[in-house]
Amino acid sequence: MKMEQSSQVLETAREKLGSIVTDRGLLEAEVAVSVSVLTSEEAIGRPTRRDFPILKGVERVIEASISGARGHAYTDSPRDFRGTVQDVLALPLSSSENRAVFIATLNAVLRSLGMLESSVHCKDDDPEKCAKEIAAHVFDRWGKVRVGLIGLNPAIAEALVAALGEDNVGINDLNPENIGSVKFGVKIGDGRTRTRELIHWADGIVMTGTTLVNGTFDDIREAVQRAGDRYLIYGITAAGVCELMGWNGMCPYGARTKSAE
Repeated sequence: MKMEQSSQVLETAREKLGSIVTDRGLLEAEVAVSVSVLTSEEAIGRPTRRDFPILKGVERVIEASISGARGHAYTDSPRDFRGTVQDVLALPLSSSENRAVFIATLNAVLRSLGMLESSVHCKDDDPEKCAKEIAAHVFDRWGKVRVGLIGLNPAIAEALVAALGEDNVGINDLNPENIGSVKFGVKIGDGRTRTRELIHWADGIVMTGTTLVNGTFDDIREAVQRAGDRYLIYGITAAGVCELMGWNGMCPYGARTKSAE
């Protein structure tokens, strides 16, 4: 699957966010948007398990702050940013750095307007509890089906295997260190070349919201739609976009958006 450099989904989200801030009188207002890169402890605390990508330095969390409201986004290309909401809306969304700033800001804006219950990452042992809830949710709603996990979250992968069995779980990832390795009895496939194969095999897809930042989301969404698969987008990164677009998202201990059908 090719790496997208632009995203129609995010362009649509930008239009929707632009309408919201214009209607609320925030577009021209001097609303400071301060984006900073968090340390792993600031972002996720001190979870018991130590195999989350952020703890290995593979990804970082950036935080946008607007009028006291905060919004998070995962990215492997963090950057600092300071400006207004209008400045963020004007950013070209052709790079991971800018997409992360836009998404973190979107989450913060929606939180400041009361459109998201929460918009920041959970901490300590909540990610482990989150994974178990997601797996239970999938099993309860979809049954014991074949599920493709796009983006290796070790806790979610382990919980899905425990709930569904290793023969019913497929996993793809973009990190070269993970590709070809075996995690929880499942061999990790290459997300650059085998995503459509995984979607064709699966009855349902659980995908990380960081696909919105790394530029792969549009292709994945199109393939899932063509296959007629059920889907669930997990994590804080996708919270605001799921809210704006009415998509099935889940982040039990962070932002609460749409629940999977």
